[in-house]
Amino acid sequence: MERLPPRLLMLYVGLLGIGVLFAGLVALYVLTRLRSGEAPGSHPFPRFFSLSTIVLLVSSLVLGQATRLYRADDLPTLTRCLGATLLLASIFCGLQLAGWRELTLQNVLFEDKPSGSFVYFISGVHIAHIVGGMGYLLALLLRTRHAARDGVRTLVFIRNPYRRRQLQAITTYWHFVDAVWIVLFAVFLFMY
Repeated sequence: MERLPPRLLMLYVGLLGIGVLFAGLVALYVLTRLRSGEAPGSHPFPRFFSLSTIVLLVSSLVLGQATRLYRADDLPTLTRCLGATLLLASIFCGLQLAGWRELTLQNVLFEDKPSGSFVYFISGVHIAHIVGGMGYLLALLLRTRHAARDGVRTLVFIRNPYRRRQLQAITTYWHFVDAVWIVLFAVFLFMY
């Protein structure tokens, strides 16, 4: 139990639940899409979903640097790294909404066809998970920024194993949610 703190265990159980949720939604989407008889490619795939995927991958790369910066005791750069990830996540959410707008312009409405409803719903649930991660990321960013202002606070922050676990938790969560979006994007790309 010492090697796996309870909060980290809760994160892994939560990630398992998120994985099951999205697996079920994807299965329902594919089943609905196949039953509808509508051929894939009848509507152009929203460009903004593709752009948002690139933005999310870049955010994952940026956040991937956080652990190295923490080990190097570089809190000012870690603060910028967390801030950049938060900004990229905001851009991702905006691009998702632009993708919804694109769907609307193609007359793919939420209540129109079940397969279209699933695209809105699945991407909306994913946005909700991103926003949840953004809240945690913002809290960690503010703590890091506060600690970076003073040498003593920096030392206490860096040597605190709880802060290291917080950074590990948000990094794990972020990479997981990014991987979920990559799978969703691939399903949408081939089934839409």
